[in-house]
Amino acid sequence: MNAPAASNPVKSAMRTLDVIEYVVANRQGAVAQEIAGTLAIPVSSLSYLLATLTERGYLTREGRRYLPGPGLQRLRAPDAALTLEDRVAPLVRALRSELNETSSFMVRRGWEVEALVTEASDQALRYAVDPGTRRPLHALAAGKIMAAWLPPAEMERYFAETERAKLTPQTRTTEAELRADFAQIMATGFSLAQEEATVGICGMAVPVWIDEQLAGAFSVAVPAVRFDEQLAERVRQLLLRLAGAVK
Repeated sequence: MNAPAASNPVKSAMRTLDVIEYVVANRQGAVAQEIAGTLAIPVSSLSYLLATLTERGYLTREGRRYLPGPGLQRLRAPDAALTLEDRVAPLVRALRSELNETSSFMVRRGWEVEALVTEASDQALRYAVDPGTRRPLHALAAGKIMAAWLPPAEMERYFAETERAKLTPQTRTTEAELRADFAQIMATGFSLAQEEATVGICGMAVPVWIDEQLAGAFSVAVPAVRFDEQLAERVRQLLLRLAGAVK
């Protein structure tokens, strides 16, 4: 009889942790509307939660923006002790929560891209990515991000050393095609790969820069049947916003 009642405290605890992790991950702070939209929390519920966290010192408020408060100092490790995975995991969770599409943070491993952190959609039709999964750079949106910013000499090595298999009818494999893709990615700041790695799956990704170095890419994988211009623009804007939160 008591089990249903226990779900509300658990949900409240999860929301509290989600809010704290999201604000900590956003180095420039976050406004209430952004937190509510990204974490799918009703504004009415969020206002009480933010007020409580601020009162207890876990968050602080500067104008409209919420930032980590002094109460967190005794709980969190210094920035130097945080791994890249620690820093991006809350943002990947926020990305998945907002979109309910499989979301990942990818890093480069040689001529492949690897899923460092991933959160799967809970929709019946979804694309699952296990942490540690590796795919070739040329076929994934995140992989093209990594390749686009290769130094010229390394870019030449990449084209000389890779065969670039045609994984689907849409996979772009020639040097001319890929160089055109890389140029567009560098000009726009985001990457789109439509059914190039897996038939029926579209991917979008943006680069993440830390200390002026390309650390990896946030990416989202969406079944083609749900992927339209409206969703693509929503994903793009959210990816860019989260990428800017990592410093």
